[in-house]
Amino acid sequence: MFYDLTFYFAIGVLVLLFLFAAIKILREYERGVIFTLGRFTGVKGPGLIILIPLVQQMVRVDLRVRVLDVPTQDVISRDNVSVRVNAVIYFRVIDPERATIQVENFMQATSELAQTTLRSVLGKHELDEMLAERDKLNSDIQEILDAQTDAWGIKVANVEIKHVDIDPTMVRAIARQAEAERERRAKIINAEGEAQAAQKLLEAANILSKQPEAMQLRYLSTLNVIAGEKSSTIVFPFPVELSKFLAGLGEGGTKTQVGTRTRG
Repeated sequence: MFYDLTFYFAIGVLVLLFLFAAIKILREYERGVIFTLGRFTGVKGPGLIILIPLVQQMVRVDLRVRVLDVPTQDVISRDNVSVRVNAVIYFRVIDPERATIQVENFMQATSELAQTTLRSVLGKHELDEMLAERDKLNSDIQEILDAQTDAWGIKVANVEIKHVDIDPTMVRAIARQAEAERERRAKIINAEGEAQAAQKLLEAANILSKQPEAMQLRYLSTLNVIAGEKSSTIVFPFPVELSKFLAGLGEGGTKTQVGTRTRG
């Protein structure tokens, strides 16, 4: 009787162990790469998976987006400026078969490839491009990584350069350069304003010269503006026609005196 109970107990334990080894449950974001006697036989999941113990093995692969922090890299730009750059990469597995068979550790392989690609791409650009065209650099790095990791069943969704650290002396040089650039733009804007003002004054002078009465109206308008201000300045309008008349009289008197002396 005792031996019968022991036998049944052992059978029960073996059955439980068999079921525990044979039944696998995969979540919605997981896939199972199945190997039968060491050979790839398919990808299963999600849900309930039944395996043959000791004959079949399963490797779980997570299909969710993974975040990989690329360590800080020392980069020398094309204009020979030393900078320290780090980045973050977002990728996911789209082919569990290749991610398991083609590469031993796709996380480490992607990390090493990202470091070398980051140094290679940024080394082809100048410092100003690193600071101003970061979106373009992100796109270039993403395209290169996506093309090279495609054989591993990896899809690189996005690459973001986080920090570009520059030496403090270079920061001061960039500040001086930016200040000089702002002064240059200010001088150009001032010169363009002077040119436009001169052009408008020329047009106004041409218009006023066609109608003498317009000049008188301009005089009156100016007097009105001056009168409205708190000033002790006295302005006496002197007609231009009167100055011309007096100048004509002066020239006439001079000619008369010269004629008289000649006759004498």
